[in-house]
Amino acid sequence: MKPFKHLHTINKHRREVRKICFKIGIGWQGIWHDLSKYSFIEFWNGAKYYQGNKSPNDKERRERGYSKAWIHHKGRNKHHFEYWFDVDVKTKQYAPIKMPIKYLKEMFADRVAASKIYRGKNYDNGYPLEYLLNGRAKELMHPDTYNKLYELLLMLKEKGEKETYYYVKSLKEY
Repeated sequence: MKPFKHLHTINKHRREVRKICFKIGIGWQGIWHDLSKYSFIEFWNGAKYYQGNKSPNDKERRERGYSKAWIHHKGRNKHHFEYWFDVDVKTKQYAPIKMPIKYLKEMFADRVAASKIYRGKNYDNGYPLEYLLNGRAKELMHPDTYNKLYELLLMLKEKGEKETYYYVKSLKEY
């Protein structure tokens, strides 16, 4: 049953992301969003470690020490800030890079949709911000990217979806 439940969760998440992406003006990205989740490594590891209320990557990471599915996923999906790391020409160290706006918009949609799917009837517009603040993104993400994502999620909490989606759609750069 886990493969079917996992497939249902993926499909439900992608539908919600698509819906948000069309509202914020990046419909094509919504159509292509997370297609790598159907690849062998991501799908079968996701089914094996399926939990229903949070990412299977967390369980895989706890059991294995790392997540093969996540390593595969973040390297193919530009809406994840972990994709945007490269060697800084000055320091010669790996460092976060500022995400292009179209991928920041998709990251916003992804976080809102994932919150809705995993929280279900307990979702409220403040949860995506709470999730951001309880994670390590601030120390890992490019400061400009983090600050803009924080601003968008705070706006979602304070002003709701309609006003926030309208604003996100209007963004050209940050």
